[in-house]
Amino acid sequence: MPEILVRLGVLILLSLVLYLMVRAGWRFIEVRRQRVLAAEPLHPVLAGDSASRTSNPSNVRILAFSSAGCPQCHRLQAPALQRVLEARGPAVALVEVDAPSSPELTQHYQVLTVPTTVVLDANGRARAVNYGFTNTQRLLEQVDEVSRVDQQE
Repeated sequence: MPEILVRLGVLILLSLVLYLMVRAGWRFIEVRRQRVLAAEPLHPVLAGDSASRTSNPSNVRILAFSSAGCPQCHRLQAPALQRVLEARGPAVALVEVDAPSSPELTQHYQVLTVPTTVVLDANGRARAVNYGFTNTQRLLEQVDEVSRVDQQE
């Protein structure tokens, strides 16, 4: 009987440690996301300056961080992004970013993994950050929310 209690105690302790590690991981990701959302726009083209607005009237830009060796980026995220572009037309612009070749953007937007997508408003401010694959529906919801907020301002 005492052996069962010891095993049960170890199982409970391991479960608690695992739970705390997962919570700490989620907190780490949320802190990084909040830093991105609070940051100032980085680049004039991403900030929607007057020159870029005349060449591209999009109100919303999606930064799509990927790398050449990322199968999830090419097989899953790229088609989802293409469906967003087809659904929203010229209201959305896609900026593809090769994460290893763009360390300044990667650091500024706190990219933890590829694929990562960042939804920017008309002023270039980040309004949503998605680490890992994000489906079409979620991206459309984020684009629509940014568009609504931009129209109200």
